[in-house]
Amino acid sequence: MASGSSPSRLSSVPPIEIPSPDAMSRPRPASAPKSTPSVVDPVLRNALRYTISAREYESLHRYVISRSRILRKRAPTVNAVEKYINGESNRRTSVGRDAVRGKGKEKAVSKSLEPRGGGGGGGDSYNARAVRHAIRVFVATGIGAKAYEMLIARIKGQKDSSSAQNKQPFYKSSPLRLSLSLSTILLLYRLLFQFFTRLRAQLLDPIAAPFRERNPRTSSTLTSPYAPAVGAGLAGLALGIFPTQQLRVTIMISVMFRALEFGWNLFEDDGSIWGFRARAGGKGVVKRERPWWFGSWMLQPLAMGQLLHATVFDRESAPVGLLDLIFKHTTTYLHGAPENLPAGVKWPGPWDIVDSLAQMAKLNWPPFVSPTLFPDEPNLPATLTRLAPLTSQAYPIITSLSCASLHPGDPSCLRNYVAFWVRSFPRLGRFFLIFYSMLMLPRYKLLYNAPLHLLNRLLARALRLTTFATGAMSTAWASICFFQTWLPRTFLPTQRFFLGGFLAGLWAFVGRREGRSIFLYTARTSVDSLWKVGVKRRWWRAMRGGDVWLFALALAITGAVYERDARAIREANVRKGISWLRGTGFRDWGLEDEDELDQVGGAREE
Repeated sequence: MASGSSPSRLSSVPPIEIPSPDAMSRPRPASAPKSTPSVVDPVLRNALRYTISAREYESLHRYVISRSRILRKRAPTVNAVEKYINGESNRRTSVGRDAVRGKGKEKAVSKSLEPRGGGGGGGDSYNARAVRHAIRVFVATGIGAKAYEMLIARIKGQKDSSSAQNKQPFYKSSPLRLSLSLSTILLLYRLLFQFFTRLRAQLLDPIAAPFRERNPRTSSTLTSPYAPAVGAGLAGLALGIFPTQQLRVTIMISVMFRALEFGWNLFEDDGSIWGFRARAGGKGVVKRERPWWFGSWMLQPLAMGQLLHATVFDRESAPVGLLDLIFKHTTTYLHGAPENLPAGVKWPGPWDIVDSLAQMAKLNWPPFVSPTLFPDEPNLPATLTRLAPLTSQAYPIITSLSCASLHPGDPSCLRNYVAFWVRSFPRLGRFFLIFYSMLMLPRYKLLYNAPLHLLNRLLARALRLTTFATGAMSTAWASICFFQTWLPRTFLPTQRFFLGGFLAGLWAFVGRREGRSIFLYTARTSVDSLWKVGVKRRWWRAMRGGDVWLFALALAITGAVYERDARAIREANVRKGISWLRGTGFRDWGLEDEDELDQVGGAREE
């Protein structure tokens, strides 16, 4: 049949007309030029690509530019910007939309690392997004750090320090180096995560089987599912761009505490900490639950004991700003100067009293000799003469020098302890009530729907934390007098401050449900103080750049935990932040994994 139909087709083809030489030599008449795609300046395209994405410009055009007649005439259209960014390709591609189509973190990561857009690397690529976000972090943190620095200088009135900072070169300023450090960390993290993810995919390819056979250990390390997360943690070394200051140490300690918390949650969810128990009836095992009394409050006794000891003996290693705030509201034990004080007499301040307590401990807590009863005898050691204006007003029946320094107007330690509760409890309760009321303002809908429940929760939280704060401070001060009264002079003369702080920290049990953030803050502050005390007393040596390496380790631990089980990170916003740090979109993959598991479990039950 094919051979029969071929002659008919060939006969239908028209003959080819060969033009004459004259016709070939004549010039063609002018015709309309063919429409060629306009060439976009590559500098403009790269500037737009690293500044704003097509999707973001579409939102900007919809809500801002389109509402102004002048801007609408002069600003380019959405399609024009899309062509500038994507080149010849008009297809919109972004991480968020591709990630929405994928299911699970693995698909989102693999799709986000693929080149986007048309040929020639155009479009909103992974590297373009990384550079764009790094530039935004650099600008935002730089402005924020400079504004914070100017605000603090204005509040404290530090004109000398501000003038000294103006003389410092711009490239050495702390705000610039902080913003440069954070933006570099973000950029390097994404590039390293992309590199190790692609390297792992290539090593898992069957073509790389000879390499895996020749290098089993190297291939097992690089093909591990945690290799991209751990390798990307090396970006934390860029924290070294920021100069060695207290802020850098604080950032490291905060990130390390969060990483250890995530690791603890992971082991706890796996049953590695509390173990398993047999089911009722002996069929299978179930994970043991955490004991009701266990929690972050257990860090408080150790932290407060260390902080109280460092406050007395190592002031430069203690949080002076926090202590000044506490001393300001401790008028029951730290008394101000009286109005009838003679002009030439210097009244001891709060830190003078604290330094005198340290001297008392080194002298094995000498007794108090009242100048009223024995005016001719020396009543104070030579190193404690600064307390003379304060102890000269003490009751003659007081026998402890610490009692004469802390409550000279009342010989009863118990009555002074109760007076502290009466004076401090209302003030602290008012503070916590106002503070938590402001935190609940975003939840105004709950106040409308369930006002009694919200008010009950607010009052209970404020009451528990007020009880904890008042009890901790009162116990810390009262323990000094109690130990000198009831313990021998040579029994733990300096270590009793740690014991008093430990007893004060036990009040955290009252606020164990609401004070988790306070407990973790105190623990971080105590770790920082303990490290400084150890370096000062040569218990250990400080390694140069050690905080930078610990920060990189914390990033690696956090990434590994997120890769193993994102639900070990309890806060949804933190999970979204880690996903954004990786370049896979600001999404909560842990919640989506739970939904997929629920769907699979429901399908199996059906």
